[in-house]
Amino acid sequence: MPLPPRLRRPAVAVPVFATVVAVGLAGCSGGGGAPPSPVLSSGAPRVEPKHAGGLGDILVAGQPVTGSEPSGIPKVPFRRTYTEGELYASVTGYRSMVFGTSGLEKLLKAETDAGKDVATTIDPAAQRAAFEGLRGRTGSAVAVDTRTGEIVAMVSSPSYDPASFAGNSRSDEKAWQRLTSDAGKPMMNRALRGDENPGSAAHVVTAAAALEKGLIASVDTPTDSPLAHTVPGSTTRFTGPSPRCANASLRIALNHACTNVFAGIAADLGADALESTAAAFGFNSTLDTPWRAGESVWPDRPASPAQLALAANGLSDVKATPIQLARVMAVVAGDGTLPAPRLTTTPGDSGPAVRAVSARTAEQLRTALGPSVTARVPSASVTWALSAGRTRSGRTLAVAVNFSSATDGTDGTAEAAAIARRITTG
Repeated sequence: MPLPPRLRRPAVAVPVFATVVAVGLAGCSGGGGAPPSPVLSSGAPRVEPKHAGGLGDILVAGQPVTGSEPSGIPKVPFRRTYTEGELYASVTGYRSMVFGTSGLEKLLKAETDAGKDVATTIDPAAQRAAFEGLRGRTGSAVAVDTRTGEIVAMVSSPSYDPASFAGNSRSDEKAWQRLTSDAGKPMMNRALRGDENPGSAAHVVTAAAALEKGLIASVDTPTDSPLAHTVPGSTTRFTGPSPRCANASLRIALNHACTNVFAGIAADLGADALESTAAAFGFNSTLDTPWRAGESVWPDRPASPAQLALAANGLSDVKATPIQLARVMAVVAGDGTLPAPRLTTTPGDSGPAVRAVSARTAEQLRTALGPSVTARVPSASVTWALSAGRTRSGRTLAVAVNFSSATDGTDGTAEAAAIARRITTG
């Protein structure tokens, strides 16, 4: 049976391209195959050619960002070296004579042990823009090519230099102890494994569900949404942060983080429709890049109607990693297909793109996401920014940036949006 429409009159959206959307949450008073695209070199220094029989290297834009040198130890004949280790640690991982391996260094060890180089999809200019933008912050950034799924930037902050403990000296041991005991967790890849409440970033998924399930005709159809929505059967209330949120269309609701609208949509759609749409966007599934990402979660059976409304607003049990939210934006920025992100050019390191929503739904959302929306997620004190835009070379990138919000309450979403823009434009 078709769902009852939440509409008053149909309207036609004007096609434009979504540029930057900084996202969060406000107003909740409730509880609880194509060939790889070319990349540009930034002029990063070359490492010295590998010694005869040395380790294969990890490449960025054709240049090695790793190297190797004889260790003098027969059992471990080569010590790994790194060029700009902090810049690329979230891409390479580490390789230590004493403390093992992580990331690509672990996953590709058989290849590099055999002296084979491995090319990544990273664009050094985009990587540097993300790294510099996050300097001094705790957070991460990911940029994905919406057509190929190539990860062109991936930064976790604070970072670390894998060269500092690559050997077997006392200084290597001290560096390892310092990094592993650091409360800032510099060795955690937040871009892949840092999950947070997405806040109003989840509104994209909720809006897509409303369009895909036929609940709302278009992004310009007014909804039947009181400014203060009380969840049926509870005292939980969601109040829109702007008077424009009363009976707002999806276009207005997305741009003003109208929690009342999305709580009402959740009540009309139900948990199954929301979860199935979220799953189509990549939630509740395993993702290998080939570096495995943490699972982004959307509850399929919220404990109560209030929890369902919170989920529709990106709170409660909804958790998302930056790579997942970059994929959400990639669906919208593209033709409705969900790319399989990949960090290397090795065939088979990722699966094919799959359809998440119809091309019409993607276009509708793309027209609605406007120039910017600024807010944050108060429950997790985290700032998110998402963007989709074209680079100078014509690639379309989907970008997700997040960092811990300032303890003094300063709104950092404008800065997050600026970082996202710089990653795209260089």
